[in-house]
Amino acid sequence: MTETLDFVDEQSLEDLGRYATRARAVDAEGGMRLQAAGEVLAAWVGVLPGSGILAEGTVLGLRTFALASPADLDVIVPLGAITDRTHRAGGRGLPVPPTRALAPWSALTPPRGPWEPAGALPGDLLAAVARDGLVEVSDAVRERGAAGGFVRDRVWARDVREASGPHPDLLTVDAGMPDPSTVVRAGGAFAAYALGFLAPGEPVTVFRSNRWTRLTAPGGHVLLR
Repeated sequence: MTETLDFVDEQSLEDLGRYATRARAVDAEGGMRLQAAGEVLAAWVGVLPGSGILAEGTVLGLRTFALASPADLDVIVPLGAITDRTHRAGGRGLPVPPTRALAPWSALTPPRGPWEPAGALPGDLLAAVARDGLVEVSDAVRERGAAGGFVRDRVWARDVREASGPHPDLLTVDAGMPDPSTVVRAGGAFAAYALGFLAPGEPVTVFRSNRWTRLTAPGGHVLLR
């Protein structure tokens, strides 16, 4: 019998479908890691791959969902299988796709904690950084073809201050806290924007734990290594 995840309501299941659709727009052949423990589902997606032994540069997206019934699950399934099932779903149940996907980023496990607060950044600023980066990357790919990938890597590796230039909203970082713009790469802004995590006028909180940085936005979390 196919295992079914029972969400608390239909809207939550629809939200999972929209999340998967956005992730699929970033990586059409990508996968989603479904981790269920008790009545919480963690849904992970890869946005940008890392490089080297330590996979530096990895950017992941995370959304959590409440379940109506406890579950114990840890599988990686194709994003397309999630979008297909949520599109056809009636009610609040999601049959877990039987097909499995490969996702190199799934070997990375961000820490559960402790996470140290490191200030906040304006969501509107991150959205602007992401949009500007997308234009630059698109132009490079159009002009240089495959060589445009080098430009893409450089664009998303910039820190937010470098990518945004002078911006008065950077002054809203909490007084007395380290300026997180020096460690938040533009790839994090891209992930938060592409996955629909940002809300107009709402800030994004920054946390750090060892090699990881976490951006907590109104719609979800972005984790950068």
